[in-house]
Amino acid sequence: MDKAAREGRPPVSRTADNGGDQPQSPEELKQEIQQTREELGDTVEALAEKADVKAQAKDRITSVKQAAQEKKAVFIAKARQGAPESAGAGAQQVSSAVQEKPLPFAAGGAFAMGVLVGWLAGRR
Repeated sequence: MDKAAREGRPPVSRTADNGGDQPQSPEELKQEIQQTREELGDTVEALAEKADVKAQAKDRITSVKQAAQEKKAVFIAKARQGAPESAGAGAQQVSSAVQEKPLPFAAGGAFAMGVLVGWLAGRR
């Protein structure tokens, strides 16, 4: 409320951008009011979004899930690239080691079998 309205006189309207001190036309005032309403609506909508904690949490969860899935895909791709060669080479090394020195592996297998039998016997 401006000073003129408080004193009972007609309110002083803003001047138009037509370069002078002429009051705005009713059409210009309506346009300005409409624009102000739209801006206010946008502001209220933005505030409502910020205040909606549940939606923000869902958005955050979605983004974290996407990031995790991307990391998982990268990890799986790297594992698939390295695994066949590594696993095959490791199996060949174990196989050749067993063929060269079978006694330590046989003793280890017998020990493991004894532990398993002893554990099963103790449970009964």
